[in-house]
Amino acid sequence: MLIRRKRGWELPEAAATPEAVFVQRRALVQAMGLGALLAPLAIDAAQAAEDKATADPSAGLYPFKRNPRYTLDRPITDPKYAENYNNFYEFGSEKDIAEQAQALKIRPWTVKIDGMVEKPFEIGIDDLLKKMPLEERLYRHRCVEAWSMAVPWSGFAMAALVALAKPLGSAKYVRTQTFLDSAVAPGQQQFWYPWPYIEGVTMAEATNELAFMVTGMYGKPVPKQDGAPLRLALPWKYGFKSAKSIVRLSFIEQRPATFWETVQGDEYGFWANVNPAVPHPRWSQATERVLGSDERVPTLIWNGYGEYVAHLYDGMTGEKLFM
Repeated sequence: MLIRRKRGWELPEAAATPEAVFVQRRALVQAMGLGALLAPLAIDAAQAAEDKATADPSAGLYPFKRNPRYTLDRPITDPKYAENYNNFYEFGSEKDIAEQAQALKIRPWTVKIDGMVEKPFEIGIDDLLKKMPLEERLYRHRCVEAWSMAVPWSGFAMAALVALAKPLGSAKYVRTQTFLDSAVAPGQQQFWYPWPYIEGVTMAEATNELAFMVTGMYGKPVPKQDGAPLRLALPWKYGFKSAKSIVRLSFIEQRPATFWETVQGDEYGFWANVNPAVPHPRWSQATERVLGSDERVPTLIWNGYGEYVAHLYDGMTGEKLFM
């Protein structure tokens, strides 16, 4: 009689894994492996969806047609300097705030028009763009810190926005207000500053042809660190007079208490026109450093725009143009 001895590695038939269970386990393992491969793709897709939802839908409008009336006496500044050397205290007191500023969500973005107007209203930035005469202008920009740049700004004349607002005859100033969201802007968590950022101009300044509402630069939407999606450019004034990321314009009768005038009024006054003859209390304004070089050039009265704006200040000889 043949006696079959089982080898050590053999199992009884009852101990074998059923085929259905084996197939299920194999499918699970395969799915786990595929899931590990697909997980980064899913994350990327989610990020792409979020980026698309918050992206600037106006990008296709650029570049705007350049207005030849506004020319420069110097080369345009390389965008790597103009887009990465910024004052935007909402995101920090240093110049390299470009990375931090990317947290700013620029869509949806609504601008409120109120105060002494026929009818207050709010308007989305993209609807506003549809109503405005869009163009590109070459402007010099002069910071009170004595550095300067030359930029191709895109946008529309502030006078066109004033016309849309329909202010009353009693309005004498336009008060501009920057966004307020300390969850994305760490600088706004610094309680010693009077947030939100407030600036202001006279009605005569607001309707001057040079006053420009900026929505872009270098032929594309303005970067977040430069004041997206709406900022002001007043090329004959020091840069801090040009509010960034504006959410509100109020037409008022009394001169507004501005951010830097409130913080340090002896250094940063309301009449912050570029004037090389009036030094800052801590440094001269006679020259300026051109971004992207070590070159220093003489600063021009009104930043070289006197033919457009000098008449606005007739009779103010007793008023310090800087202060």
